[in-house]
Amino acid sequence: MTGVARDKFRRTPPCGVDCVAGVASSTRWATFQSVPVARCQGESRGEVHMGIGNRVLGGCVAVLCALGLVGTPQGAVAAEEDRGRVLVAGGTGGTGRHVVAELLEQGYSVRVLSRSAESVRNAFGDTVEAVEGDVRDAATLVAALEEVRWVISTIGSSGRADPANSPEAVDYRGVRNLVEAAVASGSVEQFVLVSSMGITQPTHPLNRFANNILLWKGLGENALRFSGLAYTIVRPGGLIDEPGGQGAIMVGQGDTMAQGRIPRADVARVSVAALGREAAVRRTFEIVVDSAGEPAAVETVFEGLEPDSETRIGG
Repeated sequence: MTGVARDKFRRTPPCGVDCVAGVASSTRWATFQSVPVARCQGESRGEVHMGIGNRVLGGCVAVLCALGLVGTPQGAVAAEEDRGRVLVAGGTGGTGRHVVAELLEQGYSVRVLSRSAESVRNAFGDTVEAVEGDVRDAATLVAALEEVRWVISTIGSSGRADPANSPEAVDYRGVRNLVEAAVASGSVEQFVLVSSMGITQPTHPLNRFANNILLWKGLGENALRFSGLAYTIVRPGGLIDEPGGQGAIMVGQGDTMAQGRIPRADVARVSVAALGREAAVRRTFEIVVDSAGEPAAVETVFEGLEPDSETRIGG
């Protein structure tokens, strides 16, 4: 088990490579070309139209930006980096709501899959795209995955004796349907599955009292592992409704953590941080929080994680 207990800071230059490109480009681009605005740390990228008389000014601004003396020129058209569309399955649930909030804060375009579009609108208004679908019905998932770059699944059954919403129907077959739809879409680059600790423990109390829910979740994990998709499987401990970022996130692999809890908000932070992160791909890991520990940057969760392999599945 690895403790993530301290932050690591990496100093960045006051301006990105766009500043240098701006200087070089401003001396040769034709009249009224669309020229990248120099981008300083913390600034958005945009474009302005510059005539011959303004090209030298543009180059000077780029140099000043590189020196950290100015920001984006006033009047530039700010444009958010396109981080791609994320489909959140289970987005109106307890953990899913935190995932949606984190995605929006990070600037992603969010599509929420739900059996009721109205419930999505009630929860998030017009800040997300609502799409109706049911993971138990594969045919309803085709449209939901169109032009989706990332998938985060927080779906889960209650574990009750309800055949329509049983662990087999939701945690296994539902996840499998969603994975297969993601594969068929051809656009999904990574699939993040929020699962659970205890997956590999047949005698875990949850299996006895919740219709083998962990066993079915394990089969859902394997449907993703062997799909060919880039994936990340997050196995949180007991989920609690407390503020995130208040303690040290403890990370384990191999399903050896005996117990532990973690705020849903922290699970969301880890799940979103995994998107597009090579150190998170083909990794399965457990997370809990040590409330007495020192909070660290969420990215440190992925440091040192071992990838899944044919001889060591699930960490």
